[in-house]
Amino acid sequence: MTYDVVIVGGGPAGLAAAIRLKQLANQAGRDIGVCIVEKGSEIGAHIMSGAVLEPRALNELIPDWKDKGAPLTVPATDDSFLYLTETGSFRLPTPPQMNNHGNYVISLGNLCRWLASQAEELGVEIYPGFAAAEVLYDETGRVSGIATGNMGVGKDGQPTPEFQPGVELRATYTLFAEGCRGSLTKTLIDRFGLAKECDPQTYGIGIKELWEVKPENHKPGKVTHTAGWPLDSKTYGGSFLYHLEDNQVVVGFVIGLDYENPYLNPFEEMQRFKTHPAIRGTFEGARRIAYGARAISEGGFQSIPKLTFPGGALIGDTAGFLNVPKIKGSHTAMKSGMTAAEAIFAALGEDAPPAEVTAYPEMLKKTWLWDELYTARNIRPSFHKGFLAGFLYSAIDTVLLRGRAPWTLHNHADHTALKPAKDCTPIAYPKPDGKLTFDRLSSVFISNTNHEENQPSHLTLKDASVPVEVNLKIYDGPEARFCPASVYEFVDAEGGGKRLQINAQNCVHCKTCDIKDPTQNINWVVPEGGGGPNYPNM
Repeated sequence: MTYDVVIVGGGPAGLAAAIRLKQLANQAGRDIGVCIVEKGSEIGAHIMSGAVLEPRALNELIPDWKDKGAPLTVPATDDSFLYLTETGSFRLPTPPQMNNHGNYVISLGNLCRWLASQAEELGVEIYPGFAAAEVLYDETGRVSGIATGNMGVGKDGQPTPEFQPGVELRATYTLFAEGCRGSLTKTLIDRFGLAKECDPQTYGIGIKELWEVKPENHKPGKVTHTAGWPLDSKTYGGSFLYHLEDNQVVVGFVIGLDYENPYLNPFEEMQRFKTHPAIRGTFEGARRIAYGARAISEGGFQSIPKLTFPGGALIGDTAGFLNVPKIKGSHTAMKSGMTAAEAIFAALGEDAPPAEVTAYPEMLKKTWLWDELYTARNIRPSFHKGFLAGFLYSAIDTVLLRGRAPWTLHNHADHTALKPAKDCTPIAYPKPDGKLTFDRLSSVFISNTNHEENQPSHLTLKDASVPVEVNLKIYDGPEARFCPASVYEFVDAEGGGKRLQINAQNCVHCKTCDIKDPTQNINWVVPEGGGGPNYPNM
């Protein structure tokens, strides 16, 4: 199958790019073929975000989105920022970047479903349930499309009676919109040296729950963020509580994956956070209805890789366009997709379309996205020295320097931050009560995660001896704690000792293992298409 443009990923960046391409084609009276492949069972199935949406990019893409029924119905009405101690809290001034006037509390999954309907009306072909497993190259080394993964391959690597071969999708240009830590993006970065001139990308893990609360505890549009407890002052992170419609409240906790203590368990920190006196009242008599987890790109401006290569480009969070101080990335993801679409449409109109669309990053540098990320570039790395130093520096950088400091702070790779277990203090977490706090397996259950069990594990090890000989011996097996879905367990081995058991069917596709593994021995690749979580409105 051949198209002008193939887009990998049906998130906000990929959908915005597809819509913009078709808009431009219709305006010019040209016909171009655009296809999106999405590994989730449907558009939105793998989408998880806070989310408070800044509608700036949406306003540009579809100015009449209100008339067309976009699912933005809850304006943000009330901002608060709390610092938590173990037993109390006090309100801090809301940082300017976190002012949500004019924004909307939304389900990003539902917005993507709506964007997909708009794309299909314009003639975009969308194929959910197909995982892009391989980048295709022509004889010159130029990207020429992707191949979806084979279906019906057993754990032994042999075809089963249900075997179906993958499909090759060829294109003049391929846009990679895989989201954070994209598996194909990693291969492109290595092959084309895209990260040679930028800082290492850094990440956080976001864990989120959706609750139905009592009407008296619900205030549509209320937005609360916290910092402090239960994290220590050296660990970057914080929480959000957003009030949606229909008595629904989302609660989330984000922890920077550059944390040092291998005994830290992000899932348990989230559960412990909900017990704080300033927080738990919201959930009295409430019902938890959904759960999910996802890594987010936190490196910002100085970690943006080279965005183009022969035959394609990177857009959205796979390129790291999240604005960390704003705690927002959907608007920037969409803007990157729209800008790439405009550059590619112009290239397709040339008599001889160039192999590499270098106009895309040049055009991006002239947009509000580039300026927004540049002025925010020093906020996240300033917290490497601890919360107090980061908070004070951020105030100076934002208020006095306006983000125009004559220096740039730098990032380090998250997996290098973990300290040996012997140098750290174990953390004792309370047992879940099943009402406010929960265990990981019951949480995975309400993420609607499912994989075909008879397939090769998509969580691969470069060296099978490393988990026990290095990670367990030196770091006390951190993969059993940093995974929010109980995928990794150290169990008794035959003949004595321990072995790593990988419960791949539990995986919620957060990519934390691929990022935080101290030896970078775990390599996350796509499973069969349609596998993974099935988030309803996350």
